[in-house]
Amino acid sequence: MTNDRTPSPTLVVGQSGGATAVINASLAGVLDAATGSDEVGRVLGMRNGIEGLLSESLVDLGYLDSVQRDTLRRTPSAALGTGRYKLQDTDLDPILDICARHNIRWFLYIGGNDSADTALRLARHAEARGSELRVMAIPKTIDNDLPEMYACPGYGSIARYLANATRDAIFDTIASPQLYPVKFIEVMGRDAGWVTAACTLACTGDDADIAPLLLLPERPPASTAEVLELVRDDVARRGWSVAVVPETLRDAQGRHLGGDEPDYVDAFGHAYYPSTGAALARLLTASGTRARYEKPGTAARMSISMASPVDLQHAAALGRLAAERALGGDTAGMAALQSLANGRSSMSIVPVERVANRVRVLDDAYIGTDGHSVTAAFVAYAMPLLGPDPFPPYFRLRG
Repeated sequence: MTNDRTPSPTLVVGQSGGATAVINASLAGVLDAATGSDEVGRVLGMRNGIEGLLSESLVDLGYLDSVQRDTLRRTPSAALGTGRYKLQDTDLDPILDICARHNIRWFLYIGGNDSADTALRLARHAEARGSELRVMAIPKTIDNDLPEMYACPGYGSIARYLANATRDAIFDTIASPQLYPVKFIEVMGRDAGWVTAACTLACTGDDADIAPLLLLPERPPASTAEVLELVRDDVARRGWSVAVVPETLRDAQGRHLGGDEPDYVDAFGHAYYPSTGAALARLLTASGTRARYEKPGTAARMSISMASPVDLQHAAALGRLAAERALGGDTAGMAALQSLANGRSSMSIVPVERVANRVRVLDDAYIGTDGHSVTAAFVAYAMPLLGPDPFPPYFRLRG
């Protein structure tokens, strides 16, 4: 029983890592579950991830009604702000002390690999200290590289955006090869090729002949020279070439194609290198074949206008599931989409230790035998994630 000085039982939620088109949908899902529970007296949001809890920069979210939560669900980026703070061992006791002071009994964290690590360490420390804090992680990453997941919230939306953008870039390149016969499209995705692979989804069936070249981390080139030769051969065959390049692409010896000196290294040790697309375009142009590059960047990661309705639905449902299970007493878990078949999805809670600090690369079965395309199996996997009618029909003169 609480007294006048003891806060009501409190649920705290935060967002971390790169914001996406659907991360707020997960937040709305958490709020739906929390505000509908008789156990929860307050819902607080952490400003800028775990740093907001450490600094006690907390915002009341309990006042949001169903209409506001529905608007939040369709708002891009992260309403609470995100962060990339690497949790230190010395932070764990202060966090639990803060949670005790605010009567925080449930901790929900929306993020990717690194956020899973934060949730895991906090859950383990709470258990070791005898705290009853329930900790649950909610997946969020456009990279689609979390193990134990059929697909990650954020991926379906960036896939829909980039597949359309890549097809548009191809049509533009076909129209003016005499000006720029080559276009590099640089995309996110870190060390897995899921985002790169998605760029070809609008070029299947009758349009398979205009599919872009894919430079996949899972099939690294022997050298930069090999990439340039591959593109020149494509120009010789089709008269033009569009190649999709991950921003972190390395060659088979591990050398970054944009240059070996990173521009920035974050707290988790993730290096951010100079533009791969710009470097390749510059080298190809210098060798006599004019090239340019495009970098959709954060516009692709956060576009709500191109967001997949299926992705939005999954993100909200996983947020709600995580909150419900935390309220039911579960801890040290992550909500996961396990399958999607015939429009029906299956979700469960998996141990967060199976997710933290691990990477799921693009499956071999999804990569074409040439190493620069995808298989029909990948198309069958990815298309349902994009939602209904993701691509408007285009007309193309042939012959």
